[in-house]
Amino acid sequence: MIRAVVFDLDGTIVTFSLNYKALRAEVRGLLIKQGVPASVLSLSESIFEMLDKTEIFMRNSGKQEALGKIRDQVFKIAEIYEFEAAKSVSLSKGVVEVLKTLRDMNLKIGLCTVSGQKTVNYILEKFRIKDFFDAVTSREMVGKVKPHGEHLQATLKALNVKAEEALVVGDSVADVRCARDVGAIAVGFPAGISTDEELIKAGANYIVTSITDVPVLAERLKASSS
Repeated sequence: MIRAVVFDLDGTIVTFSLNYKALRAEVRGLLIKQGVPASVLSLSESIFEMLDKTEIFMRNSGKQEALGKIRDQVFKIAEIYEFEAAKSVSLSKGVVEVLKTLRDMNLKIGLCTVSGQKTVNYILEKFRIKDFFDAVTSREMVGKVKPHGEHLQATLKALNVKAEEALVVGDSVADVRCARDVGAIAVGFPAGISTDEELIKAGANYIVTSITDVPVLAERLKASSS
């Protein structure tokens, strides 16, 4: 039985023009100044992958006490880039209607995003969709973000639903892997950084070509389980 739908934010609910290249370069520079070898940090990695490598390096070097401060510094840099990008963000076509339909279907709605809370609140309030979400889990609320299952588990716990009762909709491989990691139903939406082939390879149970297909899929799965 489907009881909830959990959405990603960037690339799924909204289109985001974040300067990832500049953000990653600045974070990489900060981490190198903290002693992390430049050779292990790549601009093709997300800032979270860089932080994972930093954690390993710091623990192996006996400097784990610095991890919290470094993480805060990285997130402050990310927040500046994110909030600036949020000023020109646009809502994906059909999102409001989809959220209304899911609410009418008595489904719980969650948001699981690597964006910071300040940016998330700004976007949700800007488009007046905050009240649709029963649970919102930004990066500050967990120790590990997507694709780590901990991130989604926190959202499911807040929604009070089991993993197998939730559809998880996202545009990236990380969203799909996170859903599969905890046993949720992974729905790939190839409108952002990942193609449908990449999403399928990552383990997506379903692919939707429009966000408006989500309620249709949810209704179909609800009917098949009754």
